[in-house]
Order: sequence, then C-alpha cells, then structure tokens
Amino acid sequence: MDNPTVRSDDSVTLRVLVYSSDASTRERVIGALGPRPHPDLPEFAYLEVATGAVVVRELDAGGIDLVVLDGEAQPTGGMGIAKQLRDELDVCPPIVVLTGRADDRWLADWSRADGVVQHPIDPFALAQTVVALLRPA
Repeated sequence: MDNPTVRSDDSVTLRVLVYSSDASTRERVIGALGPRPHPDLPEFAYLEVATGAVVVRELDAGGIDLVVLDGEAQPTGGMGIAKQLRDELDVCPPIVVLTGRADDRWLADWSRADGVVQHPIDPFALAQTVVALLRPA
C-alpha cells in the first residue's frame, strides 16, 4: 500500500485494477469485494481493464494499490502479466491471480503472485486474500 489515492475530501481510496477479457469476471470480482471489504481498509476505487497492454500501461503510470488478474483471460493470461510486472517494475503492488484449476497453483507461484483464488470466484476467499494483502500490520 505504497501509494493510496487521497480524494479531495482528504479520505483515502485504494485503487484496485481488475483485469479480465471477460466483463462478467470483472463484475464478479468487484461484486465480491464491494466498496470496502474490511473496516480496517479504505474504500476501493476500481479500474476495469480488458487487455494486457492496458494493464502494463496503468501499472507503469503508478497509483495502483492492488491488482487482480484473471489467469484465464484471452489472449493474454493474468499469470503471464503478473510475471512480467514482477520482472519489469521496481515497485509493484500486491497481485492476486485467479486460476482456472487447483492444479494451476504452480503457475501462479511461478508468476510470483502474492495471492491465488480459484474460479469460480468465492467472494469470501477473494475478500480474505485481498484483506490479508492490504490490511495494515
């Protein structure tokens, strides 16, 4: 949480980038997390992204506090993007990867994702993973 966004009313908002080529997957992620998944966290402001190139562009620009990447996205999967972000960015926010199968866990580990949640998205598992990554110590 190196760079939370401060709104004009002096409250903090965490910017969460949600990547999937499938709009319904992005919708499920945002619906599962809601505007504020835990009282210890500020509100979330979501940025929905449908292409890998835009993910990289947004992360290069900075100001993103958490990234949720769909490992099943087409044509560019979220695990490959996670690996690219880890390899190329000096400062990278926490990354959660959504996997299609439990057996894909090794790929998520290879991508150096901070958290892994399996499809279909379990709102409780996703919120728990995200809160663990963002909650103040």
